[in-house]
Amino acid sequence: MRYSNLNNVDNKKSFKDMRKWMKERKSKVKDLTVNIPQAANKIITEVRDNRTKTSYTWIGHSTFLIQLNGLNILTDPVWAKRMGFKKRLSEPGVALSELPKIDIVVISHGHYDHLDFPTLKKLKGNPQYFVPIGLGSLFRKKGYRRLKEMNWWDQTEFEGIQLHFVPAQHWTRRTLTDINTSHWGGWVFQTPEETFYFVGDTGYFPAFKEIGNRFSIDTVFMPIGAYEPEWFMRVSHISPEDSVTAFKELNAKVFVPMHYGAYRLADDTGPEALERLNQAWGKEQLPKEKLKVLNIGETVMGGQ
Repeated sequence: MRYSNLNNVDNKKSFKDMRKWMKERKSKVKDLTVNIPQAANKIITEVRDNRTKTSYTWIGHSTFLIQLNGLNILTDPVWAKRMGFKKRLSEPGVALSELPKIDIVVISHGHYDHLDFPTLKKLKGNPQYFVPIGLGSLFRKKGYRRLKEMNWWDQTEFEGIQLHFVPAQHWTRRTLTDINTSHWGGWVFQTPEETFYFVGDTGYFPAFKEIGNRFSIDTVFMPIGAYEPEWFMRVSHISPEDSVTAFKELNAKVFVPMHYGAYRLADDTGPEALERLNQAWGKEQLPKEKLKVLNIGETVMGGQ
């Protein structure tokens, strides 16, 4: 089984396209010495002991520790020090050893910067894994049994939280032969008091409007990085400007940016992504309090 995007949008790139990108990259001068800062006042102990308050902590890249309904949730847990041949640009905001026991892990798709089995092996607790359809066989091969595969628009319940797997526009691959043999998407976490939407990895696409119509979203964790060069990346990675458009279509209350600053997956840098996000936010005259830019390891306690 091979999975596809809505409207059969594909992102196949030729060897010629790759050569063009590599030639462009050589001509660019980027400052890689300025990285996204660590939070100055981390509340790791308070977070580790918390089982009553809603919170979220940005670990880095697409990894968040979300505390909801008394449960500890990790999104796309990746503590890897390298991605391919390149070193991680910023340390994770919380060490693996400092995490509480994890109840739920959600995976958006199988790319290595979102699914890192060495990280999963070190998690405390015995988490329930929720993964896109097609990834189950790999997880079972690795020895994981507390596992549920989900397709787009599927929903399930776990200890008082409704989980929904929603579409994204992307692709996936871990080996030479398994391209798009599993799906990709985002996760919506619902309780009577709060709704969080973890977008995963995506290009801009029309389903943001539908997701916004289906859910009353309080906080959206939205990717903003790995968009340059845009002629190459646009289908799979949303630009900061398009992420603001998507936020408006979702009609969400709070925007938390992610997927920038930890790994150099494209030509843009973390500071560049943030600068463009802030410019787009100002251009659209959106309320400043709706944009929550976190430092690495920073926690928002009490939901919004």
